[in-house]
Amino acid sequence: MYTVLVISCHPDDMEIACAGTLLKCKERGDRVVVCHLSSGNQGHEIIMPDELTEMRAKEAKKSGELAGFEVIWGGFDDLEIYDNNKESRDKVVRVIKQVDPDFIITHDPNDYMPDHVATSKLVFDACFTATLPHYDVGVEGKARLTPIYYMDTLCGVNFQPTEYVDVTPYIDKKLEMLNCHESQIVWMRDHDGIDFPDMVKTCCRYRGFQCGAEYAEGFTQCQVYLKGTTKRYLP
Repeated sequence: MYTVLVISCHPDDMEIACAGTLLKCKERGDRVVVCHLSSGNQGHEIIMPDELTEMRAKEAKKSGELAGFEVIWGGFDDLEIYDNNKESRDKVVRVIKQVDPDFIITHDPNDYMPDHVATSKLVFDACFTATLPHYDVGVEGKARLTPIYYMDTLCGVNFQPTEYVDVTPYIDKKLEMLNCHESQIVWMRDHDGIDFPDMVKTCCRYRGFQCGAEYAEGFTQCQVYLKGTTKRYLP
């Protein structure tokens, strides 16, 4: 029905914020493509970056296979995503042109860490640039000018959803996908003292309380010229 492109920063960001929504998209017949911009290579105190890069790629692949999503990579390492240079923007333009989505989901512009914020800004810039047929990034043609939906911040801090998706039937699968990211569950427990799957489930329960569902995920739509729509693309 639709092609949805999620451009997340790290492997596991998608599972945290919008996996339930994507599972619902998949069930209605959508093509779901998940692009992890960064390798996630700095996400551990003990495991060294090169080893962690391979580990996190395997974790992301396993999660994507569970859901039937296409998983691709943006070509960055952690803390190498900058939103004010052409090379970074062109990497994201290339992804958008290749996928040509009907709508995009990405990080909120006011998220908690620099790679998330830079990812959000890059997607905003690249989403327009990808519609220009003569802007050369090695991919022919152009993408459509598409709506952008911002997914929830971690723990919902400073995020007020304007759109909700009831993910109650998908909460167990969402957590199963999250549990594929074993390195990060250990990292969050050791580094931050957090039971990560429990935190994610609790946040979905809270969003559910807000909209009258048992479990939900929240979003806001990017409201700028030509990105509004009369359609509801979220399931």
